Amino acid sequence: MLGMGRYLRTKNLWVFAFIFLVVASMTPVHGVGQGEWIVNYRVEDLETGQLLLESDFQTGELNEYDSLFAGSELAVTITVEVAITATYANLKLTTNLSPSTIEDRYWQLESQDYEFVDYNPAQHYVEFQQVAGTFTITCYGRLPVGITQEEINGFVLHKAEELVLIKLTSPSGELLDQIESDVLDAELAEYRSLLEKREEKLETLKDSGVAAGYIEMYESVLEQAEAQAELGFVDESIALLDLLLVSQEPVSSTTEVLFLPIMVVLAIAVVAVGLLYLRARSNRNYVLSVIEDQIRDLEGVTLRASKLDRTISARLESIKERLKKLIWA
Repeated sequence: MLGMGRYLRTKNLWVFAFIFLVVASMTPVHGVGQGEWIVNYRVEDLETGQLLLESDFQTGELNEYDSLFAGSELAVTITVEVAITATYANLKLTTNLSPSTIEDRYWQLESQDYEFVDYNPAQHYVEFQQVAGTFTITCYGRLPVGITQEEINGFVLHKAEELVLIKLTSPSGELLDQIESDVLDAELAEYRSLLEKREEKLETLKDSGVAAGYIEMYESVLEQAEAQAELGFVDESIALLDLLLVSQEPVSSTTEVLFLPIMVVLAIAVVAVGLLYLRARSNRNYVLSVIEDQIRDLEGVTLRASKLDRTISARLESIKERLKKLIWA
């Protein structure tokens, strides 16, 4: 009897395992994250044909040749690998791109041997049955205009937007896989390029015996520029980074003292940022008066800087004029 009981338990386990495998083979795999279903992709500029991005998740290779800019026309080509068949399940590819002004369709099938359901290339989505196999499809579209900008009280904030270009979903709407990328505008691209150059310059300064006080000031400007860019004040960040482009860095404590007044610019920038959030409150007049005082102080700093470096003087003058416009806004 004990042997028979053990046999029945073993048989039941095998039956359960068989049923589990059958059910698993009929159920779509809900892998979330790039590379689970979309095994590779490339993004090209539809107007110029320039290759912007390409990735192969099977090899782990990712190449970024250029940034994606709001308003640009794209051709996004993806390869989808369906591991198992579940013919009852219709999967959906959807794009967040706006309609292209160059192509008259969203989708172009590159593989002709894969079955799609009621295929309409002019729709922003396409559906296909989950049948084991691989297919390649291209999506045409335009990155939405203005998605990197937000206007608040007359100020234009610039922030990179992480946009899902294409997503793959299950019949219930569950996310299976997606292709996403940062979208920039001209100001954000300029800021990132300048920041990279200034960070490289900082490492050079540290190795060339420049005065310690100047290094500290340089690092403070970089930190403040990054902080303002995080808030969206990219124009101010660029102005701060421009201040660091000097013709001759100080190598002694004497010349170092002449550079320290540049730190006043940081205080002015901080106040300018604060104005955005305070101008609607009762203390707006107080904030305006503080900035007016800072502008007067900046005039003196600009005069002293002109004796040391005309480039710095010109940039300080530019910031002063911008702050004046800020008050008049």
